[in-house]
Amino acid sequence: MKQDFLVLGIETSCDEAAAAVYHSSKGVLSNALFSQIDLHKKFGGVIPELASRSQLEKIGTIIHTALEQAQVTLDE
Repeated sequence: MKQDFLVLGIETSCDEAAAAVYHSSKGVLSNALFSQIDLHKKFGGVIPELASRSQLEKIGTIIHTALEQAQVTLDE
């Protein structure tokens, strides 16, 4: 018998950070995104050091939001 599973996907490339929860039989349960477009717009492009620092500040909240929206816990 096939057992269902959950996946927490985390994306932190360049100037955006996101987290999503995927259920093997139900599909995508949630998707939380933090964009830094406004932050980098004044520089005319992405500043890597600024982007990475901002992601470190936000990633915990993004993951928490995705889990909450999916109504699952990190332990699951």
